[in-house]
Amino acid sequence: MFIPFLENNGFSVRTAGSPAPYADADYMATVDLVVQCYTMGTIEPAELAGLRQAVQAGTGLGGWHGGIADSFRNSSDYLHLIGGQFACHPGKSAEPAGLPDDNYVPYRINVLPAGKTHPITEGIDDFDLVTEQYWVLSDDYVDVLATTTQKVRPWDPWKREVTSPAVWTRQWGDGRIFVATPGHSMDVLENPSVRTIIERGLLWASR
Repeated sequence: MFIPFLENNGFSVRTAGSPAPYADADYMATVDLVVQCYTMGTIEPAELAGLRQAVQAGTGLGGWHGGIADSFRNSSDYLHLIGGQFACHPGKSAEPAGLPDDNYVPYRINVLPAGKTHPITEGIDDFDLVTEQYWVLSDDYVDVLATTTQKVRPWDPWKREVTSPAVWTRQWGDGRIFVATPGHSMDVLENPSVRTIIERGLLWASR
């Protein structure tokens, strides 16, 4: 979906089915932007080291949903790089029916004051989605542009609302990182606000 957009903005795009290219230091030095779409899975030490070194040297890194915020759960160094990790997407019922939409809930993305003037989210108002709502564990080194708040339902074990970053950036050495948590399915990616945020975020992160 985003390859034509990138090509129209002057990028030559290469795709890969694994993190293996990250371990090629000579190649990564030529990469202006990594768009990662790789949920869970594992990453080899040389691959992770190559990704971290490339970003630190100026390669941009961006992505959405589980493709970047729920990758490589076994790697604390990857989590350190990204700054936020998917923890859960609480469902819409205390008794799930075992269907794909069990975890689709209505929720709002709230653009923060910092996001009102940032090139990724400038001019985008708060908007509503019905899809997986990511509960994210994050640190203070993320620059949060938008958030989402998990409500408390009668069956939930938590006793107060929980606000998580939904769109954030992170500076890593000379490299920029961009993360958006919406994007579970094509209809979400086609939402005008989501698509605009991702397109702008990828361009912003690029070297």
